[in-house]
Amino acid sequence: MKNKLLGATAVFSAVIIAITACFLISDRMVNPQDVKSEQIVAANELEQLINSGRTDEAAEKAAQLQESLRKSDAGYHSDKRTIAMCGISFAFVFTIFGYVYFAILRPFDKMKAFADKIAQGNFEVPLNYERSNYFGAFTWAFDNMRREITKSRACEREAIENNKTVIATLSHDIKTPISSIRAYAEGLEANMDSTPEKREKYLSVIMKKCDVVSRLTNDLFLHSLSDLDKLKINPDRFELCGFIENAVGEIAAEQNDVRFMNPNFTAAVSADKNRLVQITENLINNARKYAKSDIEVSVTQSDGNVVIHFRDYGSGIPDEDMPFIFDKFYRGKNCGNEQGSGLGLYIVKYIAEQMHGTVLLHNHSDGLEAIVSLPITS
Repeated sequence: MKNKLLGATAVFSAVIIAITACFLISDRMVNPQDVKSEQIVAANELEQLINSGRTDEAAEKAAQLQESLRKSDAGYHSDKRTIAMCGISFAFVFTIFGYVYFAILRPFDKMKAFADKIAQGNFEVPLNYERSNYFGAFTWAFDNMRREITKSRACEREAIENNKTVIATLSHDIKTPISSIRAYAEGLEANMDSTPEKREKYLSVIMKKCDVVSRLTNDLFLHSLSDLDKLKINPDRFELCGFIENAVGEIAAEQNDVRFMNPNFTAAVSADKNRLVQITENLINNARKYAKSDIEVSVTQSDGNVVIHFRDYGSGIPDEDMPFIFDKFYRGKNCGNEQGSGLGLYIVKYIAEQMHGTVLLHNHSDGLEAIVSLPITS
């Protein structure tokens, strides 16, 4: 486009030059040297006529010489006018084409370069536009399209990340009840069910954990079919202290490393029982895996909340890891060779917040305490 404009300018300039040359040639058909010689001869003749006293003829000759000089001067001024018109024409042509270039061609070149960058996948380059030029509205629409594409891609990346998080979360939670099933199955294999009551208890826990696995796999299946971005929370009102005591007893699996401190009060909460069991299992299994010590679980009340404490006697969490310990896939520097996905505490925090509660971690000199707080309902 720019080359075409330059070519058109050159053509118009050549036409103007040609027209100017034609005017100059037409005005100069008579040889200037011949005109000058005739004027010199006429002047000599005038001088001779004056000297000889022939005044009438001298006056006539003087008039002829004056007319010749006037025509010569008129031709000179005509040349100046022609050159002036040529200059004005050049200025007009360059003004018109300069306006076309700056008002149309240069904005169009900017849009073309912008479109090339968009085609290369670079959506971070903004397009500066002015609504006053001919392409203002089109340029604004083009840049708005870029912003919308950028936003759509960000939403797509977030959706993919959420999808990965939910799948990883469900996969992590499936491993917890399976480990309990294995522990009770090993107890049956080792003939630890010495009484019918114990055997019935072992089988009951195994069946309950199988139900938990079934629910989690159903969550995974539903997530694969729908656009769920987080786990579902189904709150129900129940008495917490007895519920936690039963949950801890099942998770302990006769290993005698978890002790529940029975409180002397009752407290009702509105929470999801299954998700609360997930919190309990995650915190106890984390303590087993990393602290490798006895674990104490207790329940207290504070400011209208019921607080569940999970206390171990391991090495705790390094202070530099504390700000990030609840982040997805983050693992502390002292996790050693223990296998894990870095999702356990992220799951605990998310579920607690969805039930309008909180979770905190507190390092003691001889271990770590996880504190889960839920509001008491009347």
